[in-house]
Amino acid sequence: MKHGHSCSYSENKANLLRRLRRIEGQIKGIQRMIENEKYCADILIQIAAVRAALNKVGLIIFEDHTRGCVTEAIQSDIGDKKIHELIDVLSKFIK
Repeated sequence: MKHGHSCSYSENKANLLRRLRRIEGQIKGIQRMIENEKYCADILIQIAAVRAALNKVGLIIFEDHTRGCVTEAIQSDIGDKKIHELIDVLSKFIK
């Protein structure tokens, strides 16, 4: 969905895509672990690693959004609306 401006994470796009491909590989590894009936604790450790990696991707996007879109909105007349949106997004992200 386009909002009429460039995405604030565009400078990190290659890094984000690289991280997501690595996460995809980790997920496939977990699938193989389950198919091969690996030890439960090992699978849980891999799940925790995927969560941490995905959280890092989210934090990079969140930081870029804050430094880009939110800063831009604060400098315009829609800053208050964007702050409310940011709080809403953050509350969903940390669940």
